[in-house]
Amino acid sequence: MSEPRRACVIGWPAGHSRSPLIHNYWIRQHGLAGEYRQEAVPPDRFADFVRHLAAHGYVGANVTIPHKEAALALSQPDARAEAVGAANTLWLDGGALRSTNTDVEGFLANLDEAAPSWRRARRALVLGAGGAARAVVFGLIERGIADICVANRTVARAAALRERFGARVRPAPWEDIPRLMAGADLLVNTTSLGMAGQPALALDLSPLPADAVVADLVYVPLETALLRAAQARGLAVADGLGMLLHQAVRGFSLWFGVRPSVTPDLRRLVEADLEPKG
Repeated sequence: MSEPRRACVIGWPAGHSRSPLIHNYWIRQHGLAGEYRQEAVPPDRFADFVRHLAAHGYVGANVTIPHKEAALALSQPDARAEAVGAANTLWLDGGALRSTNTDVEGFLANLDEAAPSWRRARRALVLGAGGAARAVVFGLIERGIADICVANRTVARAAALRERFGARVRPAPWEDIPRLMAGADLLVNTTSLGMAGQPALALDLSPLPADAVVADLVYVPLETALLRAAQARGLAVADGLGMLLHQAVRGFSLWFGVRPSVTPDLRRLVEADLEPKG
């Protein structure tokens, strides 16, 4: 009988992560000898923990806040992680610790599934200029989007994405969003606005074209005010939970040797876990 393979999510804190729910579902579904755990590791212990991943019993790990940039520096990143400037997935390859950023493929796969009409998009408007925005912009460039406007309250941070990714990226101030929506085929919220406990993202979506697609990376709550407004206009939408599920696929395949599927049953399981308790 083969030795069980184990992976984990490393964060500080780590208790909020739904990754154990997702990966352990797939382990059971495929009848594998394995386990996926949570590891709450403070920043001052992170480097030592990942350097001794095998000694802790793990073949790989997911990395969440605040460790993604440190994970990049401590590993051998692929082109996606290097371009995005952050790693969220680690795996041991012989004696080497390798990394990638699966947020890119998670974002793209979710759009493909939830709103396939987005493939006709030529212009995108991305709200926010943090790590999630870098993954989104990189994915849009991969798919050939010619014009990507990044709107951020601090324009210098949006300008940094142009420096990183090139002339297809246009930085813009937050105040220009209503004007920029008029020519956008795809609107993506990468900020925390609209997340539970955060201010709402209150936008009038009437300037968007009738065939535009709206994506929100927030998944708590599952239906954000932005997505409700888009659906009220009859626009195609992609929610943050879909991205969360799809970004998990590659890590699982690297650690456990099986490529899992994002199924309605899995989505219902995580949706139930996201519902307010009490």
